[in-house]
Amino acid sequence: MRISPTPRRARAVLSTVLVGLLAAALTTASGTAHAGEGPRHRPGHPSPGAEGRVITVAADGSGDHTGVQAAVDAVPARSAERVTIRIGAGVYREPVVIPADKPNITLLGATGDPRDVVITYDRASGTPRPGGGTYGTSGSASVVISGDGTHARDLTFENSWLREEHPDITATQAVAVRTTGDRLVFDNVRFLGHQDTLYANSPDEDTPSRQYYRDCYVEGDVDFVFGRGTAVFDGCEFRSLDRGSDTDNGYVTAPSTPPGQEFGFLITRSCFTSDAPAGTVYLGRPWVPSSSPDAEPRVLVRDSWMGRHLREEGWVAMSSGHDWRRFQMREYRNFGPGALVTEDRPQMGRDEAAGHTAEAYLAGDDGWDPVRERPGRPVCTARGR
Repeated sequence: MRISPTPRRARAVLSTVLVGLLAAALTTASGTAHAGEGPRHRPGHPSPGAEGRVITVAADGSGDHTGVQAAVDAVPARSAERVTIRIGAGVYREPVVIPADKPNITLLGATGDPRDVVITYDRASGTPRPGGGTYGTSGSASVVISGDGTHARDLTFENSWLREEHPDITATQAVAVRTTGDRLVFDNVRFLGHQDTLYANSPDEDTPSRQYYRDCYVEGDVDFVFGRGTAVFDGCEFRSLDRGSDTDNGYVTAPSTPPGQEFGFLITRSCFTSDAPAGTVYLGRPWVPSSSPDAEPRVLVRDSWMGRHLREEGWVAMSSGHDWRRFQMREYRNFGPGALVTEDRPQMGRDEAAGHTAEAYLAGDDGWDPVRERPGRPVCTARGR
């Protein structure tokens, strides 16, 4: 997915006025709102990271390890027991890989504030690789999560690569996290980047990868949530960065759902925010990779608040020319100034929407259900920078 260079990242945080308006809108829609509250753990649902053996990481040397990858390396392969890696406050500048043979790892930010614990790296698709060639989109990821049952909570994943600092590089995809594991849970996690921030993927077309994102924050400007995984985003904030254009400030989603797979991306009870001008951001576009020409991109955005930065058209074809109307890219019962109903913003019917729940998307063949109940409709508080 290619795009022309854009200006420096806008390190914007929602204004107090916008947060107030958003809280009011959500309160009106649901009758219940909890403005300013962070994520809370419900009775009967143990907190991810509160179980199993604990390995500590501290940048100052006071823990078991000073780096996150060293802690992952210390986890036994193919262990059925959960291991929690508790990470102290700090910025950890290193690529991290959780391999497929290390399931049931929890990455836990020690302070409870995701801004305090940052795992970051800065390479792009076109960054030269030592020994020749470039990293490519998949290889650009700061963090790769292939282990089944991985949990992450209260921390930030970032790809800090900036286009304007590398004008010679034209392949500007720079992934913060690439996921291929199954039964993944992200709780109160921030994903920061520009293009292709969160690669919600799977090992291959025939292997499912179910992912549950709860109370998370994702920012970027081009296709910044993309891939073929089955992913549910519940109570999340999608922050579109302002690329400085009066007409085109990018795309939020780019699903590439495998052929025959019932579900793709579900965004529910979430919010779409930006400082970009009104009507300059698309909800998404279908990604049909050359390696998977039969892909059937699917995304549903429902029960979510939408800012005025979203376009009246909603969806658009990718450069490969695949018409989005061939695929299931729809909305249901959204609200806010950017929630429009037009021919280019198709809506799902009520009866069909009844079957498109977080539980249905994630159940699979084993009945997996990580979804925790919450009272009323959540408020997407300003988690930005």
